[in-house]
Amino acid sequence: MGRANPQLIALVGRLIARGPTDRPPLIAVVGAQGSGKTTLARAAADAFGAAQISIDDVYRTRAEREAMAKEVHPLFVTRGPPGTHDLILLQQLIDALSSAESDDETLIPDFDKRGDDRRPAERWRRVTGRPAAILIDAWCLGATAEDAAALVEPVNTLERDGDPDGLWRAAVNGFVGGPYRDFVDGFDAVLFLKAPSFDVVIDWRCEQEAALLGVHPSRLPDGERERLGGFIRHFERVTRHMLSGGVRAEVTVPLDPGRRPGSIEA
Repeated sequence: MGRANPQLIALVGRLIARGPTDRPPLIAVVGAQGSGKTTLARAAADAFGAAQISIDDVYRTRAEREAMAKEVHPLFVTRGPPGTHDLILLQQLIDALSSAESDDETLIPDFDKRGDDRRPAERWRRVTGRPAAILIDAWCLGATAEDAAALVEPVNTLERDGDPDGLWRAAVNGFVGGPYRDFVDGFDAVLFLKAPSFDVVIDWRCEQEAALLGVHPSRLPDGERERLGGFIRHFERVTRHMLSGGVRAEVTVPLDPGRRPGSIEA
């Protein structure tokens, strides 16, 4: 993924500076899979003495998602779409960091993506004291709900074959327009890193996976790319909606296919 763009780091700094002074400003760094949002949030946290939390850190446990799969829809067993994050836990972390004294420790959950479950608490990372700001990187925060009519037609084979009656996408849409909207209302700013198109997202995600495997993206096995393509389909509807304007953000920065930012105004 490389290093975060210095202009974007400075932009996060300006958003922090505009925030409240009686508590750590709460900033969301939002973008599609592979857009560099986590890299940016971590770099900005280091630069400004902030705490960084990824929404990936608070995926619901495997057992919780299996329960959702039985009670709501089978597709909820797959982590990532709205509804599969523990927003209550994330809010508790934000509250703890915001009120922490200098010697207080806040434990930040760690999710094992290969094992598809939350790691034991003894392996969570620790943040000491009250940070200068709190940065949450998340792919879907700020997304707006779609109209019911837009949910009728499937956007891909996953929705066509796995959600023929539309119950899953309606439930996801309900989470977007309910708990996730209410949650983001408490943020001081949302920064949206806008991908040039959805087609670029699978390339970005494959680059991420190749980096994790220690190989060049061109050497990523075909089976791995196919697996990632299937996984990304769970995110496609909301991502496309956000890229077409369905997002509430104080600042939007367009990215080119190389993740280089366009105009930065803030």
